Amino acid sequence: MMQIMKHFFLKILLWLTFVPFLGAQNDSSAVKQFISSSVFKHALVGFCVKDFNGKTLYAYNQDKLLTPASIMKVVTTASALEILGDDYRYKTKLSFSEQDSTLVVTGSGDPTLGSEYSDEESRNFLSKWSSEIKDKKFSKKTFHLLIDDSLFGYDGISQQWTWEDIGNYYAAGAYGISFMDNTYKIYFNTLADSSPVIVQLEPNIPGLTFQNNLQLNTSGQDNGYIHGIPFSCDRRITGNIPAGRSSFSIKGDIPDPGLFLAKSLTDEFRLDGMSVVDYRTVRGQRFQLKPLTPFYEHVSSPLKDIVRQINVRSNNHYAEHVIRTIGVSDVQDAPQDALKNGINRIQSFWKSKGFDTSSLLMYDGCGLSPEDGVTPEFMTDVLVKMQQGKNQKSFFESLPKVGEEGTVRNFLKETHLCGKVRAKSGSISGVQCFAGYFIDGDRKYAFTVMVNKFEGPRKDVLKNIEELLQSVF
Repeated sequence: MMQIMKHFFLKILLWLTFVPFLGAQNDSSAVKQFISSSVFKHALVGFCVKDFNGKTLYAYNQDKLLTPASIMKVVTTASALEILGDDYRYKTKLSFSEQDSTLVVTGSGDPTLGSEYSDEESRNFLSKWSSEIKDKKFSKKTFHLLIDDSLFGYDGISQQWTWEDIGNYYAAGAYGISFMDNTYKIYFNTLADSSPVIVQLEPNIPGLTFQNNLQLNTSGQDNGYIHGIPFSCDRRITGNIPAGRSSFSIKGDIPDPGLFLAKSLTDEFRLDGMSVVDYRTVRGQRFQLKPLTPFYEHVSSPLKDIVRQINVRSNNHYAEHVIRTIGVSDVQDAPQDALKNGINRIQSFWKSKGFDTSSLLMYDGCGLSPEDGVTPEFMTDVLVKMQQGKNQKSFFESLPKVGEEGTVRNFLKETHLCGKVRAKSGSISGVQCFAGYFIDGDRKYAFTVMVNKFEGPRKDVLKNIEELLQSVF
């Protein structure tokens, strides 16, 4: 009898966890069906839905810290818009020291210089800078080139990133100078039966060497990884890539983007007839150049455009620069750890808004660290808060429409929610999450769904999440 009563009370407790809402046909049964799916037998699942007034409509494990993967970018971008402002712009300065015959480029942490995701002016800045310098009288002299890439310090990656990721393009270091997304492509010929052959590096980075341990596969999948630490030119390539290709590329992290920019600028200047003696960065050196005369300032696109690139494309590189920008925005000198300072400032900001910041564990800005943690309720509360402030429009429009664009272009496609939901996705090994908004007329809701440690194919997890959202909205 006791066992029967215990089972009965457990069922009642589970039922009380959910609050029917939205007039959905399936009500709380949709959530119960979701969490009881065999796909999630050993998984950790969290779900939270609130209206724009902050009223909780559904909640399950809403107070449990779960690994967010890339939906951590929701916290980073929301914080950046609130702390820095949506019209914040990076400003990279060019100055000249007549006394030392040195041209100095002072980095501002701008991630868009030469980026394939930036505007035309930022993509083609080398020729613009060269023209500006050539117009100045000192360009007729012989001069040195110095890159000041010290703004964020030189701990360009999170200490909590894994070895599997470090050295790959999606784990690129973030520094005071960024160039070409801090990314290169390495091309292989895989027509031979033995192993992939390196044929080209684009762009060519002097001194970069590779220990090639790649294998071939017949699955057609890219399982190639590049390993290497920042500022080291030694790289190891592991995994496997498709066989039978005359050209197949994978992408890696430029180990020293400041130095590579210095080389690229020197090449551009020399093509324009200017005499550059040498180039270097300030890393590990002491320079006291004075007086410095500023003569040109490269201004980036506004932060709201950068934030949209972060959320639509899930751009780790941009996100890591943004969180470090937050970290140095309230100090005179660059801190020893711009990332840590950025995290602390984000924590302080949300605490000042009444949030329980013990519900947020950040080790980076992009969500690549498996040690990151956030509760579904905290994430949903951030989404709600962002619809109540001055950056409402900029933040809302930064999230891609499901079924149409970005990393969610295939999610909820050809369903009644296509185009009515804006959401950020997040996925790393064993993790699948979504956070965003559903808006249809007067029906306006923020939601977060998080799945950790699932077994089986990711497509089955996605299917279950799609069915959940279609049922409750």
